[in-house]
Amino acid sequence: MARSLVDLLTTHATHRPDQTAYRYLVTGDCDGEIQELSYARLATRAQAVAGRLQESGLAGGRALLLHPPGLEFICAYLGCLAAGVVAVPGIPPQGHSWSHRALTRTKRLIADADAGAILGSREVVASLDALAEQLPELDGVARVVTEDIPDEAAAGWRAPDLTADSVAFLQYTSGSTSAPRGVVVTHGNLMDNERVITERMGHTPEVIEEYGRELIVSWLPVYHDMGLVGPVLNTVHLGLTTTLFSPLHFLQRPQRWLEAISRYRPHTSGAPNFAYELALKHATPELLDGLDLRSWRVAFNGAEPVRPATLRRFAETFAPAGFRREAFYPCYGLAEATVMVTGGTVGAPPVLLKRENGAADAAAVGCGAPGEGMTVVIADPDRKEELPEGATGEIWVQGESVARGYWRNTLASRETFRATLPGREGRFLRTGDLGFLRDGELFVTGRLKDLLVVDGRNHYPQDLELAAELCHPALRPGCTAAFSVDSGVEGEQPVLVAELAPEADGDAETIADLIRAAIGETHGLSVHDVVLVRPGTIPKTSSGKIQRRASRAAYLDGTLSPVGVPATG
Repeated sequence: MARSLVDLLTTHATHRPDQTAYRYLVTGDCDGEIQELSYARLATRAQAVAGRLQESGLAGGRALLLHPPGLEFICAYLGCLAAGVVAVPGIPPQGHSWSHRALTRTKRLIADADAGAILGSREVVASLDALAEQLPELDGVARVVTEDIPDEAAAGWRAPDLTADSVAFLQYTSGSTSAPRGVVVTHGNLMDNERVITERMGHTPEVIEEYGRELIVSWLPVYHDMGLVGPVLNTVHLGLTTTLFSPLHFLQRPQRWLEAISRYRPHTSGAPNFAYELALKHATPELLDGLDLRSWRVAFNGAEPVRPATLRRFAETFAPAGFRREAFYPCYGLAEATVMVTGGTVGAPPVLLKRENGAADAAAVGCGAPGEGMTVVIADPDRKEELPEGATGEIWVQGESVARGYWRNTLASRETFRATLPGREGRFLRTGDLGFLRDGELFVTGRLKDLLVVDGRNHYPQDLELAAELCHPALRPGCTAAFSVDSGVEGEQPVLVAELAPEADGDAETIADLIRAAIGETHGLSVHDVVLVRPGTIPKTSSGKIQRRASRAAYLDGTLSPVGVPATG
């Protein structure tokens, strides 16, 4: 039985050496340049990287991976696993320069992970060399251009003695409510979660055969758990062929995602909710005429709130291209559980809870049932007691996929990974997410620390954000932050910060008034303030989640630079 993905890669390279493991669309276009890696070639490159790392005495240490989108990251990541080196996926700079935010995060990861090496492309390593004087964290850290490692280095590779408890990688959390922390994911966690993904998404031997092993298309960032553990590593777990392209190319032209699905006809492809909204925004008659989405059976949607209106509109819009509503697959997961916790039933439409007032769109979308071997309970976060079905509380998770803890953070690990419940055996992971269970289905309602309490009533920020975004087409989907501030006499009151689209057509004051009216009508709340800002202003995590606390801090500090208000300082 395979103990790790390293064992599985060796097996695939032996039994299907010429099969394509990964196909990479260099320009994001199906008719552009395409790079391919066979399983034999993938194993050679991973072993070459591993051999060089072992030769350098880095086995047992940690290596930060800073590769631009492409296949080299995968070779380096698997090379780390094959060397017994703990991989630390990082966010590479965009282009040849580092933004302040990217550089700050990279410095923190180098120091926190105590990385002995940085693996990257020629351009990334050269840019780091140029910044060496500004980065004392680089002292003593080897910088390795992985594409320059010769194939001959594979001859020096020695298979490490990996066990289920061996650490595979550190997945730094996206930091939606706090500073990023390194989640310690073992090989056992990884193998178990690949099993969960395979089972929940219906990647059965029969389906694999039916699709000729062409199961996945993805543009998701590979440095994030959703894009790495799902599309990239499930490929090696099952011996699939997967088509990848850059998230930047998706954002530049969202149609590329659907065109790749139409061309390569995968079983599984997905993204956070905002991506489906972007696809809708670019759904021209010409695009629809050229698409064939009939093969798409698992359109997973996770990492941020799943919007009922998005599901409805996407299914209606792309039905002429063969998309079926039953393909929608809401799911829930987090880095602390490796990635996947719950997922829908393949071939069944999403479970929707209708609003009492009979509104067109549902109040909530079910995120499916736990994977086999995973336990999900809802607990009172203060009393630490299990709540009955239907009651809203904190989502707690138990299973072999739950990671070991946070890297070198004993206190946070104890608080998050060591929770206990009366009447339940074992320890639970406290997710910090709110939700409820109904008929075995998990419904996620928000973040525990993001909850707005106004006049004694609880309000979920994403509900306010959605109401705001729907009131005017100039507001960017998934780019609104709702939070509360102390207004003095009236106590905690809501504030909305919303990004305007670059081509926004409308008076800012009028749009702000529409937001106030929408929040008042939908939620019965009086908005303390509405701030409209330029695109890219609202802080987000590496996975695209709104950082509401950072947005609140920027609002209170007066650093948001509202549209129509001259910047100061």
